[in-house]
Amino acid sequence: MAREDFVCTPQLRVRWAEVDMQKIVFNGHYLTYIDTAIAEYWRAIGLPYPHGYVEKYANDVYLRKATVDYLGSARYDEVLAVCCRVGRLGRSSMTFHFEIFRDDPEPAAVPLVTAELTYVNADPSSMRPAPLPPSSLPRPIPPKGLSSSRMSKVLATTLPTTPTALACT
Repeated sequence: MAREDFVCTPQLRVRWAEVDMQKIVFNGHYLTYIDTAIAEYWRAIGLPYPHGYVEKYANDVYLRKATVDYLGSARYDEVLAVCCRVGRLGRSSMTFHFEIFRDDPEPAAVPLVTAELTYVNADPSSMRPAPLPPSSLPRPIPPKGLSSSRMSKVLATTLPTTPTALACT
């Protein structure tokens, strides 16, 4: 996927505690980086988690599946960009796509890590899947340079009517 397809790309710096004896980021930390990025994504679309979602809809989202491909390694003190976008919305689930790039000291043209995480919306008391609330669906973030009002006009004429085909680009 082209890096430009991701409009939510928070940056972070690799800390000493995140590197292992091989002097590279320990594999499990990439999921923490992804978790940080998804929190930024929720804020960027105006639905901060948990206040904007759990308290508003009396549902929660639970991680169902995580697939991570390690293509390269990050090292101590490097700056990483964690790119995040919605890949698919289902009846009760949403799948996010992630790519992690090195931004500094030498920007990477290809990702170090790619990942796909699927979350299921559920009733917290029964832990049973529940339909995604229509007004909670992730809203596309306008690409840089495109105003929100212009993006709304574009979406009104180009978005499919079924939420499963909606993708944040």
